[in-house]
Amino acid sequence: MTTHHPDLADEQAYIDHAYRCLDRSRDDAWKLHDIHEGTLGGTFQARYERDVFDEAMVNRLTKLDLGDAALVFGRIDRLDPTLNGEAELESFHIGRLAVADEHADPVVIDWRAPVAEPFYRATGKDAMGLARRRHFSVHGRSLLGIEDELFGEGHLGVDNEDLDGTPVGGVSTSGLRGYSTLLSTLQRGRTGQLGDIVGTIQAEQDQIIRSPQAGVLVVQGGPGTGKTVVALHRAAYLLYTYRFPLEDQGVLVIGPNRVFLRYIERVLPSLGEAGVEQVVLADLVPDVQWMRHGEDPPDGALTARVKGDVRMSLVIDQAVTDRERPLREDLVVPFRTGFLRLRAADTQRIVRAAQRRFRRHNAARRWVEGEVWASMAAGWRDGQVTAGEVREAIRAVPVVRRALERMWPVLSPAELLHDLFGAKALLKLAASRHLSEDEYLSLYRPRSADVGDVRFSEHDVALLDEARAFLGPRPVKGRTDDADEIRTFGHIVVDEVQDLTPMQLRMVSRRSLNGSMTVVGDIAQATGALAPAAWADVLAHLPSAREPRVIGLSVGYRIPAQIMELANRVMAAATPSLRAPRSVRHGDASPVVVTVDAPGLLGEVARRTQELASEIGDGNIAVVCPDPMVEAVSKSLADAGIEHGRANRNGLDMGITVVPVSVIKGLELDGVVVVEPASIVADEQQGLRAPYVALTRSTRRLTVVHSRPLPPAMVG
Repeated sequence: MTTHHPDLADEQAYIDHAYRCLDRSRDDAWKLHDIHEGTLGGTFQARYERDVFDEAMVNRLTKLDLGDAALVFGRIDRLDPTLNGEAELESFHIGRLAVADEHADPVVIDWRAPVAEPFYRATGKDAMGLARRRHFSVHGRSLLGIEDELFGEGHLGVDNEDLDGTPVGGVSTSGLRGYSTLLSTLQRGRTGQLGDIVGTIQAEQDQIIRSPQAGVLVVQGGPGTGKTVVALHRAAYLLYTYRFPLEDQGVLVIGPNRVFLRYIERVLPSLGEAGVEQVVLADLVPDVQWMRHGEDPPDGALTARVKGDVRMSLVIDQAVTDRERPLREDLVVPFRTGFLRLRAADTQRIVRAAQRRFRRHNAARRWVEGEVWASMAAGWRDGQVTAGEVREAIRAVPVVRRALERMWPVLSPAELLHDLFGAKALLKLAASRHLSEDEYLSLYRPRSADVGDVRFSEHDVALLDEARAFLGPRPVKGRTDDADEIRTFGHIVVDEVQDLTPMQLRMVSRRSLNGSMTVVGDIAQATGALAPAAWADVLAHLPSAREPRVIGLSVGYRIPAQIMELANRVMAAATPSLRAPRSVRHGDASPVVVTVDAPGLLGEVARRTQELASEIGDGNIAVVCPDPMVEAVSKSLADAGIEHGRANRNGLDMGITVVPVSVIKGLELDGVVVVEPASIVADEQQGLRAPYVALTRSTRRLTVVHSRPLPPAMVG
């Protein structure tokens, strides 16, 4: 990276001009917004059009607010052959959004535009028409340095060497685009939130980002390969490229936990896309209470596996069918000067017909009621009364209401599962054909007095959603309850997809409008209840209308080689069939492993954390420990006077954060202290995969503190 480049002043002047144009565009947008805000009258059509305009204007203003993010991060000089055979040079400055001057001439090209593609894709073998690619190191509005890559044989008359004599023409010997700029970015301190990589996207990442929208795209990437941020940039690219209809259809991003969502929340807004919905799976299931922590009784591991098994779809289907029951004996109700009779045989006919006619349970309730009234009316003195008269006369009679609830109750997903899990007889009835006795009894829990008091676990999320798919919306005063409808999206991004169970994958697929998805993960980091052995195990439960694509990220940008060497030994033991990513940078320190006696463990953790904090400076540090140790580790830091946060409460906003190993996946820190790897292995369902995840979170320094013997794979 050249900090005394001869073009530094000129490029800084251009960047200043671009910001002035951006500020002018923002001012113009606010003026138009203010004009429309003061116009309150007019026809309904005029008001509607004004509201649509205002919404578009607010979106535009949001995109124009970059905060501290750099507007311009590079430039390409492209050879444009003219009719007389000579080549004319044209330049484009590349940035995070398009900016034009007062004459509507482009000043900055959006990084997603087709003309910007060579900035990310050009190589020495295929220059894509480029003569030069220029990378900017920018802090806010200040240009700190320039790095040039030249293509061809001296097209620009600029010396093809950096100041230290290192060749910079074409592609660097590392095979990476803008190597110095990339390293400079990677070596900056973490802020506790994931940043975008729009200025340093590499060719293999850009191939994924610009890949066609259709079908399921699987991105396999080891630690530090940037798979999460690539998936988010892909969402921004698709919204830019397919603005209509994707903006109306919606884009959904699903993360593994709320700590992760908080960590990634700024990436898409920094790329000008603030309208993407970012959720955990539980956010997609309304109107239930959730457990904050803890496992399902009585055997958490078994229960989690059973609830994630795809056979639960058959169990829930049967549980719904079991609630569609004819009466055991005739129902007789006083009416006028006689009695109305609903014969048990008629209820059997009504129930069977409803099951044939209706795909979703709740939708059939009104039809069932209508058939009941009609059947009772037909038996009254040769049909001398209408079904409507019968309905008005007896629908509020308690015995009639109980009969209808027995035949065809209106159910919410929570009510269905509350009843099912609270009765061993119902579990046996619904599950004995699909699950073993131990499996279906693991679902049992004592019934609460009221369904509103029930707290569901994370493993219940997909089951509630499956129940909602079978039940459908509840009828409410002549209409259906829209809150029970399952919304679909034009594109779905799923991170850490390898940890989703088959039932959770079904839940995700249910929200896909057209089968367009980007799912990212790493089989080696699978720590869920039903860890897949290969991507085929995941794809079996995702949309299959189009042939899925699996693309791998092979280069690790974030993790220094010394740390990856230790982590790769663990990976080789945990998943021998998988290959680790290649690290592109060498750190300035090897991992430190500290052995202590059990009584001194927590004190040593505090000392090593303090030591790491002084070495890292302004960076971000995580103390990663087994989930049951979070309270004790936090107390030891507090007793040592170390100010810190806890991930489940503060995200990564504090400089030092205690992070349970169950939520560390996907995060990146400058320094990491891993506590008691042997306990992590013992506590987690997938054994060695959990410490592998913990060991691969640091971009600079790693310390391991333990009292129990290390797993053999960690002993070098």
